[in-house]
Amino acid sequence: MSTTTTDLHAHGGHDSHGEHHNPFHQHHFATMEQQFDTAKIGMWTFLVTEVLMFGGLFVGFGLSQAKYPQEFVDAHHHLQRWAGSLNTVVLLFSSWTMVMAVHAAQTSQKARMKMFLWITLLCACVFMGVKYYEYSHKFEEGLLPGMFYHSQPTDTIPGSHGYATFFAFYFMMTGLHGIHILIGMGLILWLLKNADNFNSEWYTPVDLFGLYWHIVDMIWIYLFPLYYLIS
Repeated sequence: MSTTTTDLHAHGGHDSHGEHHNPFHQHHFATMEQQFDTAKIGMWTFLVTEVLMFGGLFVGFGLSQAKYPQEFVDAHHHLQRWAGSLNTVVLLFSSWTMVMAVHAAQTSQKARMKMFLWITLLCACVFMGVKYYEYSHKFEEGLLPGMFYHSQPTDTIPGSHGYATFFAFYFMMTGLHGIHILIGMGLILWLLKNADNFNSEWYTPVDLFGLYWHIVDMIWIYLFPLYYLIS
């Protein structure tokens, strides 16, 4: 990657008279391209740590399922498969709207970008609304983690810790994923607030958030069959 004065001008840096300067070009980067690449590498590094964190929980779930196979199958019947399916469709659609928002930012279509960001935010609200309904149902029936679990008539192995273990992982993993959705909602609102600053010359925040949102969606794609489709 070249760092010549010509490149500085081409990517919106300072010229000899201080003209044509991109206000979002940080002084410690030679070019806007270098600044964008560095930010993207940083985001990918962060996302790798997210995958590792959830990966550890997936391993823990697998080990516990091997210890309590029947209990995990029994417990998963208390989950509403339609709710998990709906949330899966909602998040997959939100990934598409996020792709369109990034493309709109890259092509300086600000109104279009705002529209797709609002749709993505609406999808996130729907997801959290369905999750609230599911959690409320679990609280009412006593389907809680650990010592808070209340035995159910459908428990085929009364007194087993397997049922409480299943719901401990369920609330831990879906709750952690839900926190990421809430964080994403806050970031979307920030993007909307600053939408007028994004154009074909500088759209880094939109692009980086797009990566974050796709990883959050991808994690749910694994959570859905893990909990709702156990057999």
